[in-house]
Amino acid sequence: MASGDDDDPIIEEIDVYLAKSLAEKLYLFQYPVRPSTMTYDNVEHLSAKIKPKQQRVELQMAMNSNSPNYCRSKGEQIALNVDGTTYEENNTYSTKMMDKQSFSSIQATTNTSRYAAAVFRKGELHVTPLTGILQMRPSFAYLDKADNKTREREAANEGGDSSQDEAEEEAKTISVRFARPESEQARQKRIQSYEFIQKKHAEEPWIHLQYHGVKDGRSEHEKQYLFCQRMDSSENSELVKTPKEYLSMLMPPLTEEKVVKPVGPSNVLSMAQLRTLPLGEQIKTLMKNVKVIPFANLMGLLASGTDSTSVLRCIQQVALLVQGNWVVKSDVLYPKNTFSPHSGVPAEVLCRGRDFVMWRFTRERSLMRKEVAAIIKLPPEDVKDFLEHVAVPRVNRGWEFLLPADVDFMKKHADVAHRQQMLWLGIQSKLEKVFNFSKDDFLPKNSQHPEVGHVGGEQRLKLAQERAQEKRASLQKELDAKRGGSVQIKQEPLSDHEDERMDTSCPPTPTSSSGLPNGSLNGYPAVNGGSPSNVPSQELLDFVTKTFRSNHVLTLNELKRLFSLHLASMPSGQIPFGPVSDHLLQDAALLSRCKQIMVPFPALTTASADEQKVFGVWETGDDFDKQRRLLYELFNKNYRVRRSAVQARLSEEFGTASKADVDRVLKECCSSNAGMWYLKGTIPS
Repeated sequence: MASGDDDDPIIEEIDVYLAKSLAEKLYLFQYPVRPSTMTYDNVEHLSAKIKPKQQRVELQMAMNSNSPNYCRSKGEQIALNVDGTTYEENNTYSTKMMDKQSFSSIQATTNTSRYAAAVFRKGELHVTPLTGILQMRPSFAYLDKADNKTREREAANEGGDSSQDEAEEEAKTISVRFARPESEQARQKRIQSYEFIQKKHAEEPWIHLQYHGVKDGRSEHEKQYLFCQRMDSSENSELVKTPKEYLSMLMPPLTEEKVVKPVGPSNVLSMAQLRTLPLGEQIKTLMKNVKVIPFANLMGLLASGTDSTSVLRCIQQVALLVQGNWVVKSDVLYPKNTFSPHSGVPAEVLCRGRDFVMWRFTRERSLMRKEVAAIIKLPPEDVKDFLEHVAVPRVNRGWEFLLPADVDFMKKHADVAHRQQMLWLGIQSKLEKVFNFSKDDFLPKNSQHPEVGHVGGEQRLKLAQERAQEKRASLQKELDAKRGGSVQIKQEPLSDHEDERMDTSCPPTPTSSSGLPNGSLNGYPAVNGGSPSNVPSQELLDFVTKTFRSNHVLTLNELKRLFSLHLASMPSGQIPFGPVSDHLLQDAALLSRCKQIMVPFPALTTASADEQKVFGVWETGDDFDKQRRLLYELFNKNYRVRRSAVQARLSEEFGTASKADVDRVLKECCSSNAGMWYLKGTIPS
């Protein structure tokens, strides 16, 4: 023996015996809502029952209704709600007072193999394994019974005696259907359903028990079974072990308890489980689920304190940058040696086709599915799958990219954006060889207009005013020539870059379903649609001014709709407008004393680009111009506001704001939804 053991001598040896008489019947009850000093030993137990397979126990205990802490009026009210005014044998409270309470059990743990109850007697330790550990908590099933009584009374009051006057129902034909044989997959789903589990639990019958107190003679008798009845070694062979085996049994190595994961849909992601993964796996899993996401939203989904530099390093391994947003790479969605679930096309072919779609979205906002399918030559189901990942369908515009361009990210992380641009150039060169095209094939034909970018309302107003001043002289000369006679003298443009004068006659070109001429879609001139004028006509300005005076706030989408209705209401052949583009409508709005309100829509908004362009009347000459401008300031910071915020802002500016003033400015410019106020046309669908 080692010398160190001499300093820790053995004081006493205790024999341990394993008692098995109650091995399958011994439960430990815990009362977590009651302090240990206040036991239920002296409380009268009225009834007890158990479902052994489920280890579910219910107890009923009497309440001392004569206690000074007991509220008799409340107890009588509860009994009245539960049982009503009539007396029946199955009443919960026969004394018309809440004089008892119920306890229902839940399992504290499902694995009790390491727990036992032990008693010590005459130098011997007797151990009995526990069957279950149950926590007893108050049950409020009587409240459900009270609710059912209330519903029954309401149904009886509504029904009345009307059933006596109803005519006999007509005979109806009953069709008999035979259920198809249940598949194995359907059977497994049915077995795992909540309804099936509850039904199985309800099928197990209750076993009613007789309760015996701590000092009862029967309890003292049962306690004797906690001692081992046979002391010979044959009964306790489990404990005849070597010292090493005994220590291993007494203190087994710690192992994590396996938690059974709930069965859920495959597309449901648990954030708690996600955050246990390494950062790279978290980002990869998120990208496979969301497909496309702005960087700010991705940071919000990760744990707080995550380093953005590390996230940028990981995201570039599983995603590509498209219009400032991150889109999951094709080889992450379609791993090697996999196939399309729709057509069986190999993953390599799917990746090339999807890369082409993503590359096109780096150059333009919208795509036509037929045009894409004609180039990549994949089945329509696969092409639709590619587009649904990153785009939404728009009427007359094909598929538009799902999110607005994140210019802020590209400016803040210019190095990342440049690296991604170089990566796209490499992908483009590979795609050109595979699909035999040139990037110039997708430039707008017969178009000398520069690429249209996103400009603010102030800049657009300035440009429109400059164009109007340049055109004023030429239009005035043209008008004078028309008044002077039938001879028209064509005026030379004031500059080399000036467009032709606006055609105010009714054009013979067909119109689209929206009422606008074909070839003028969102400000982009079409191939065969002609070039729209750069200056709004006076008739167009009059229409826009009148429309905003009556509506105060309009999205570009709503303004186009109203303009289409206006065109449809005019007599054929008397339309004073030439081709009107989206940009021309916006210029007309800005020239009609309106301004664009830069509403910060949420990143994952479903609103289209036209619905995100919001214009509000800026100057009408009435007393509420300033109130409207203050309201617009609030919507420049948030896409929705509370009424209290509007009232506080008006009160801050004017000293006081009456309810009528707040009501008027909100009614003129906003719509309400779920307690929040939105500018007209911006309520999320």
